[in-house]
Amino acid sequence: MIRQISIIIPCYNERKTLKEIVMAVIESPIPYTKEIIVIDDGSTSETKAWIESEIKPLISQWINLPTNQGKGFAIRQGLKAATGDILIIQDADLEYDPSEYPKLIEPIIQGKAMVVYGSRFSTLATQTQKRGYTLNYFGNKALTYLSNLITGYTLTDMETCYKIMHRSVYSTLFLTENRFGIEPEITMTLANRGIPIMEVPITYDPRSYQEGKKIKWRDGVFAILCLIKYRYLRPKK
Repeated sequence: MIRQISIIIPCYNERKTLKEIVMAVIESPIPYTKEIIVIDDGSTSETKAWIESEIKPLISQWINLPTNQGKGFAIRQGLKAATGDILIIQDADLEYDPSEYPKLIEPIIQGKAMVVYGSRFSTLATQTQKRGYTLNYFGNKALTYLSNLITGYTLTDMETCYKIMHRSVYSTLFLTENRFGIEPEITMTLANRGIPIMEVPITYDPRSYQEGKKIKWRDGVFAILCLIKYRYLRPKK
């Protein structure tokens, strides 16, 4: 029986959007208790003070990391703290829409899947194209193609933020990446365990680098290394 949904939100100096996304999570129309965990990854002291006064009263838990260690590290701390029956990873910007939670958790609730990815690039998905996003788009498609070659999955969006998992899966993940390598590491870990991934189309409104997008081309190169490392070099767990 599903009683609680855990939403973990890693953030780093996201003062412009954090409160809006937290409110969107709170208002998301899912009929379960929401455990909202914000992991602050070493933001400035001014941002930390703002989070404590403006965000902390709205959420279940604030994990305050003293130094910036990367999105992967923040997600790992969130996974350790989460207690919900289903877990959702949510970025702190406004690229992903929490109003779509119901369709993302539905396959797990119905027992059709243990892991669901929200696909930005499904043929049914829509997205707002912005100047400067083209390189990221093709980079994501290339990484997904390579991931599928290695794993045998037929995913359309391996790099998506929206990775939704039943507690029996997320509570046993053994993850080590500190930065954006966490995305391929999660997928490779699931593949090593033979766990199927179901995709659900989502809408997506990408932000530009001028608006604060943090991932860079070098993160794409490192993601390729992670795909190989966690599929072939790390012992299966």
